[in-house]
Amino acid sequence: MSRVGNQPINIPEGVTINVDNNTVTVKGPKGELSQKIDPDIKVELNDQVLRVSRPTEQKRHKAMHGLYRALINNMVEGVSKGYEKKLELVGVGYRVDVNNDILDLTLGFSHHVFFKVPPEIKVKAESEKGKNPIITLESHDKQLIGQVAAKIKSLRKVEPYKGKGIRFVGEHIRRKAGKAAAK
Repeated sequence: MSRVGNQPINIPEGVTINVDNNTVTVKGPKGELSQKIDPDIKVELNDQVLRVSRPTEQKRHKAMHGLYRALINNMVEGVSKGYEKKLELVGVGYRVDVNNDILDLTLGFSHHVFFKVPPEIKVKAESEKGKNPIITLESHDKQLIGQVAAKIKSLRKVEPYKGKGIRFVGEHIRRKAGKAAAK
């Protein structure tokens, strides 16, 4: 029994859901998202409560039951509240500037790194003296914002000796001892 798939999704005010063939479309104040679902999975909307059901107890159906329920729930939450991710640049001389939708990153390379952010994502950069620069990403699409944040992190991975690199705010990095510990 899928515990995630059996939970109902409560639809907040201002959010409309349209189930058409195998496509679920969710509209809200922050935007619009759609997701194709497997034809075996049934989606029912009754009195601002959405339920996802499966036809059999096959392993494949159980897996898709929880998956599609989670994807639809993320869409509902995204168009009503939105998602936010914060990235921190840790390192001497690491800087970030935002021009339109392009991030200009200085990450210790011999050149600047330019990163084009998709138009669905709003990006802000904060730089205070004495603190690490912070990149804030906001969007209604959880999947897209996670993918973009991961791509930005991959530009300069956190190294375990000094802890320099791009990380999420509050992320814990396991540190290694240097050469001095070998003696």
